[in-house]
Amino acid sequence: MSQPSLVQLDVRRHACRPTLVVVAHGSRDPRALSTVRALLDDVRARRPGLPVRLGHIELNEPLLTDTLAELDARGTADAVLVPLLLARGHHVKRDIPETAAAARVRTRVAAPLGPHPLLADALLARLVEAGWRTDMTPAERAASAVVLAAAGSRDPDSAVDTRRTARLLAGRLGVPVVPAYASTAAPTVTTAVRALAARGRERVAVASCFTAPGRFATECAQAADRIASAPLGTHPAMAELLLHRYDRALAAGAESSAA
Repeated sequence: MSQPSLVQLDVRRHACRPTLVVVAHGSRDPRALSTVRALLDDVRARRPGLPVRLGHIELNEPLLTDTLAELDARGTADAVLVPLLLARGHHVKRDIPETAAAARVRTRVAAPLGPHPLLADALLARLVEAGWRTDMTPAERAASAVVLAAAGSRDPDSAVDTRRTARLLAGRLGVPVVPAYASTAAPTVTTAVRALAARGRERVAVASCFTAPGRFATECAQAADRIASAPLGTHPAMAELLLHRYDRALAAGAESSAA
């Protein structure tokens, strides 16, 4: 009898693991849904045999409640919910946990994707794709800065997380990175760009801290005088980060059970 291949062993090893449910916000922009689906395809390719599902908080189908109900109907026992969100806020701290608690499937809720070094890696890569130069002279660097454009939230923890992501990105770029917001929080992206220019930072780029195309990402990009990066979308670091959050949630659950 032939021995199973490494791929077959990997598939068997992950087949009994909890389902990974990626929880996206949802958007009226059709590009958002296609981007998220492509990202999930990358996750599946990286972890063959791991069940991966999608659930939305609002605006798109399937909704998270429907995804969890479908898993229950299929006899799935466990799921790990990983928010496709880049900071803490109302959705991460209340909406997703409350939906998970009401489900018949046993669930664990992972941390959002940010802040994390992998997120900073993706942000840097998108900036370089948009034309950001990593070989600036000292004079060019002294005149440069980045505005990190995020959605915004009334929850102060969201701003804390975004500032941490900005610091991680600044460490990679060697220039100031200022958080700014599309909605709810201050400053706006336009205000941040102008403030940096008034301080002599005339070469200001906008880094799009959004998971997929949509109204906020488009409006923030329009505020850029020079470079505006694309949303993070299907950058390889995003799939890697989703799996990292899944694995961390599983490890935390195992440690809690052993305690």
